[in-house]
Amino acid sequence: MNSDITLYNKNQEDGAREICEQLSTILYQLLPNAENKIWHRHPVWFLEGNPIVGYSKLKAGIQLMFWSGASFEEEGLKPGTGKFKDASKLYTSMDEINLEDLNRWIEKSKLIQWDYKNIYKRKGVLLRLK
Repeated sequence: MNSDITLYNKNQEDGAREICEQLSTILYQLLPNAENKIWHRHPVWFLEGNPIVGYSKLKAGIQLMFWSGASFEEEGLKPGTGKFKDASKLYTSMDEINLEDLNRWIEKSKLIQWDYKNIYKRKGVLLRLK
């Protein structure tokens, strides 16, 4: 497990820490070959340099974000605002974490990707990879 992500999780308050630890454990299991690191101060998992999923602490809870999640067509994910293709799920307690949903969303994140890796080169224009 990435020591920076472990430290991020440990630095969260009770409740949030448990959610972060559970999410990171699940993401490590479901994405064993993905690169993972702290990116823009939050844990993020990458496939071939492209960010696909990460989580962060918000006032309202822990937000699990899928960079291409708006294209998943999943009721459980709330599309982001703006020009990006992100969607997220907000967790306020451990019992909200549904492994079946996470499995399905992770599988979709492998199949449906927008090219965030090269967004700066393309001056903000996103192209679909898969």
